[in-house]
Amino acid sequence: MTSVLSVAPVAMATAPTVAPDRASQVTQKPYPNYKVIVLNDDFNTFQHVEECLMKYIPAMTVDRAKQLTKQVHYEGQATVWVGPQEQAELYHQQLSRAGLTMAPLEQA
Repeated sequence: MTSVLSVAPVAMATAPTVAPDRASQVTQKPYPNYKVIVLNDDFNTFQHVEECLMKYIPAMTVDRAKQLTKQVHYEGQATVWVGPQEQAELYHQQLSRAGLTMAPLEQA
């Protein structure tokens, strides 16, 4: 005996496809900023910390470097720069190589 398989065509209802408004789908988020933090230690002098800040941190003034160095000494740390991750990594590495004691980078 031969069986015959019968398949009935299925009608599919098609509705027009409406694309959602793309502006409502896309959320723009800025890249996070990172903090470069210098920590107090027992071996770097005020002068060395100030010189390093002025050398490696863009637009660092003498007065701001002195203020941040005092903050490092009296409060134990100071955030010396905040900005994009790649630049933060560079400044962190440069200050660390110059002998400053650095906290790990953290998001601002």
